[in-house]
Amino acid sequence: MTRFFSRGLAALVLGLLPLLAGCLYGFAGGGLPPHVRTVAVLPMENETSSPELPRELQDALRLGLHARLGLRDAPEERANAIVRGTITRYDLDMAAGYSANPNQATSARRRLRVYVNIEIVDQVTGKVLWTRTGIQADGEYADRGEALGRKQAIDRIVTDVIEGAQSQW
Repeated sequence: MTRFFSRGLAALVLGLLPLLAGCLYGFAGGGLPPHVRTVAVLPMENETSSPELPRELQDALRLGLHARLGLRDAPEERANAIVRGTITRYDLDMAAGYSANPNQATSARRRLRVYVNIEIVDQVTGKVLWTRTGIQADGEYADRGEALGRKQAIDRIVTDVIEGAQSQW
């Protein structure tokens, strides 16, 4: 009886493998349409005084979409979808923490906040696949560590965009 059960289970697993593989293939790209396999992340419009922020956000989005959604990079004219957006605000040097005791030598923690509007557009159909305005993300850093805080905020924005794209099932 156990031998029959083991063979039956093995046959069931082998029979379901093609179906499972098809499901995994069908979910490539998250909740994006199946024809969206390539993406162009356009340079972000920058309404802030931070010149490095648009490039850092563009690079992080490109890497995140590739690693987490399996989308390949492509030039804008050949991409199935484009990601475009605007960095609307960059608030810097907001106090995040400090010591209340003036005799204690503690470095101050600072916070920054990035605000962006982002959309993903299907270039094949012309349809907006996902859009969100007013995304905001914070990053914390120690004195002279603004780049680390900016990276934290950018990583949070990339996660929001990817989760938003995946939610479009």
